[in-house]
Amino acid sequence: MAKKFYVTTPIYYVNDKPHIGHLYTTVAADFLARYNRMEGREVFFLTGTDEHGQKADQAAKEKGQSVKEHVDFHSEIFKNLWKEMNISHDHFVRTTDAGHLKVVRETLQKLYEKGEIYDDTYEGWYCVPDERFWMEKDLVDGNCPDCGRKVDRIKEKNYFFKMGRHQQWLIDYIKANEDFIAPKSRRNEVLGFLDRELDDLCISRPKSRMSWGVELPFDKDYVTYVWFDALQNYISAAGFRGDGERFKNIWPADLHLIGKDILTTHCVYWITMLKAIGLPLPKRIFAHGWWTVEGKKMSKSLGNVVEPLRVKEAVGLDQFRYFLMKEIQFGSDGDFSVDGLVSRINVDLSNNFGNLVSRSLKMVSKYRGGKLPKPSGTDTAASLQKAAEKAIDSYTKHLEQTAINKALDEVISFCDIVNGFIVESEPWNLAKDESKSEILDDVLYGVVESIRYIGRMLLPVMPGSMEKLLLQIGLEKGNYGSDSWGGMKPGAVISAGEPLFPRIDGKMKEKVKAAVLPDV
Repeated sequence: MAKKFYVTTPIYYVNDKPHIGHLYTTVAADFLARYNRMEGREVFFLTGTDEHGQKADQAAKEKGQSVKEHVDFHSEIFKNLWKEMNISHDHFVRTTDAGHLKVVRETLQKLYEKGEIYDDTYEGWYCVPDERFWMEKDLVDGNCPDCGRKVDRIKEKNYFFKMGRHQQWLIDYIKANEDFIAPKSRRNEVLGFLDRELDDLCISRPKSRMSWGVELPFDKDYVTYVWFDALQNYISAAGFRGDGERFKNIWPADLHLIGKDILTTHCVYWITMLKAIGLPLPKRIFAHGWWTVEGKKMSKSLGNVVEPLRVKEAVGLDQFRYFLMKEIQFGSDGDFSVDGLVSRINVDLSNNFGNLVSRSLKMVSKYRGGKLPKPSGTDTAASLQKAAEKAIDSYTKHLEQTAINKALDEVISFCDIVNGFIVESEPWNLAKDESKSEILDDVLYGVVESIRYIGRMLLPVMPGSMEKLLLQIGLEKGNYGSDSWGGMKPGAVISAGEPLFPRIDGKMKEKVKAAVLPDV
């Protein structure tokens, strides 16, 4: 088993409020970080904010602020949101951090000395919102192929990274490592991009046009392109060119989680940069899909931007986190709807798992005075043990492949099995017959032990609720034990308590809709 796990989110740009897309990536990374900690690995979970570039400069001017005031304010919004959403990151990097700036400058200097960077006069089409140049052949109806907005014709001297020289090596590497880019559709997309000639990358902007950035160490009249700066956060935060021993223990990243809109920058720009620097490559890059809202593209003009805090306040933090991870196949696009949100909470959490916990713990209280009985050794709960071991094995295999929703499918399927076992065993009838006392003990123990398994699997996605469950089944705070059957100790004090996931009825649903999408 690997001893460490280094997972990253993208660093989020500081020009707007965080929305469901930002949260989706971050909760997924948090889920995987918590799972790997539970497995005993040394985890480094990195997130942060991207704070340089023309968009930040322009936004600050529009608000009459200094750029530093602007980025400080928006970075703090992300920090506070992650706290509200119970995100367990180990480090929050900012591209204005002194340590990061040092790494960027030193890397630029080294690449320049190695001949990987050169200057040339360039004329091309420039997209201000995306802060990148495009060739004529790349434009779509004369506009930026990424964002669809107008581009400006610019001619100027700039510095270029020799990205094109690494094209064939990159193609060969991707083809030789099938799991390097996931899902498969994104891998094919990158290979398709690499079918055409790979241009060198313009990595500078003249200060006369845009001064908010990392100054080139070999030319004081230029700052570096925001992506050439931002991507290096993955190594600067890990200790590159600083604490060598720490960097050696952390790098390479085990998993870069990104949205599909930044696939090329991570799978082409970043990987060729690392090749030129001479560093090991990340083990995997996983690009997930986008969210629509009630079947429509999320946009300010439609008033349908899903703000995380509104949803949290309306339905509960863990319920929202669970919905994000379970609702769609991880890697595909998905739709956020109030109906879907409420249905997922009611069906999976209230009716299924929540009901299982409530009825089971109440039976222990009623039939055994609130103390977990010692199993007698009959084969009564043998089917539960077999199902639990199968569930956690499948759950683990899915998570190792970043198939988060499939892992949660296994949990809910196991809940179904345990609920079915209770119906078939009829503990309420066993309790009426003293001669079947030992069978009842085995039933009750098996059901509570199954709940421990379920709680263990749900802990990474619903940490707050599963901490409450720990107390209800008499376990120590923060410890669900191993994935071996028999972890519950006979005599544990069981307390039914309040329902973990209250059901959302019709009137509450309308309140949820009004709170979550007030402008729709």
